[in-house]
Amino acid sequence: MSTKASIAAGERFHLYNEELPSAEPRSVFLALENPANYEVSRETSQDQIIDSLTVEIASEVLDEIAIKWIKYRKLQGAVGGPVGMEWGSPDCPYD
Repeated sequence: MSTKASIAAGERFHLYNEELPSAEPRSVFLALENPANYEVSRETSQDQIIDSLTVEIASEVLDEIAIKWIKYRKLQGAVGGPVGMEWGSPDCPYD
């Protein structure tokens, strides 16, 4: 049985992974509430099926998701941010 492990949540989104007792989480899920617009499509090209999902996300919501994801994965050094306990780091006790 899997359980949802929250990575980040906001007023209009929930970013989480599903944890299994015997495995490391391999995927991340993003649930959006009341997106401004979305489109699901399926195309067939040369015997290949291509599924596509397009979701309109407000810039402020995506900013919040991106910042929380970077902190969760400790990627701030990869984007030129702090690498220790500096302000903005996931290890910083102040947020």
